[in-house]
Amino acid sequence: MKRVISLAVSLIILAVIYSKIDFLGLIRVFQNCNVIWMAISLGMVVPLTMLTSWRLQQLMPTGRGLGFGEANGLILAASTLNMVLPSKMGDIAKAYFMRDKGHLSGSLSLSLVVFEKACDMLSLLLWCVFGLIFYRHKDVLFWLMTAGVSTGLLAGVLLLSSRRLAQLFFTILSRFAPKKLKVKLDKMRFSWSEMHDYFWSDKRQLAIITGTSIFIWFCHLLQIWFFILALNAWTPFLANLALSPLAILAGLLPLTFAGVGTRDAALILFYQPYFNAPTAAALGLLCTSRYVIPALAGLPFLGQYLTAVRGKV
Repeated sequence: MKRVISLAVSLIILAVIYSKIDFLGLIRVFQNCNVIWMAISLGMVVPLTMLTSWRLQQLMPTGRGLGFGEANGLILAASTLNMVLPSKMGDIAKAYFMRDKGHLSGSLSLSLVVFEKACDMLSLLLWCVFGLIFYRHKDVLFWLMTAGVSTGLLAGVLLLSSRRLAQLFFTILSRFAPKKLKVKLDKMRFSWSEMHDYFWSDKRQLAIITGTSIFIWFCHLLQIWFFILALNAWTPFLANLALSPLAILAGLLPLTFAGVGTRDAALILFYQPYFNAPTAAALGLLCTSRYVIPALAGLPFLGQYLTAVRGKV
């Protein structure tokens, strides 16, 4: 039911957006696009998926083999489930699949996925803060967002680096959370603690995963900049490092279907200084393709994945 509501919200937001912009102008933007840059930008989905799969392999403990092809299947199938399950539960389901394949214990597999997602979020926030530092068009709203994103980055780093602070954080959350949520928080607290023990025991592996995550998200934001070039528009790259993460974060709000609608509205709002609304709406469609293409590619892997997931999510 929640997914139906989120889909309805997405459709309503899109209807409002397209009623306010020149729809024929949106079509002309795609008609006049740079085909070479369009092919390059869309094609980046392939190396980004492969790099993310390689990182998943590096997350695995020594002696727990996960083939590159199997890692790709996991990443793609999780992308498919993320399109239909709420709150990125496809990534959590990936942990159950890894457990059922015999690679890891249930708690450790969940710990790895939690760390993987934490690295993704902190890398996104890192590039956003870096871009916002150099962004010239900061008004009160952007100063508030700069403070909020910087606070989120600092809090995330502290939670990853300090086990004591993490335990305190989960204790406070659990105290005020509803009963149903307390069970999930207890599991998360245990997984977070196990993650600390696992990753901080091997500083070299920690550095590899952290560096790879930062590079992966640099490539994601570079892909969005290539989308802008494909639309024959222009935004300074440093400005894009600030604006595109803000739009991605808007898409993570649990209001819409896969971020559709909120992300599009944020792109139109944030990129106003550089190009018009039809171009920004076209950019929103291309950003949505970043999720749709891997989701479609994951369909062939979904059968065996659902066998592992069924009854657990």
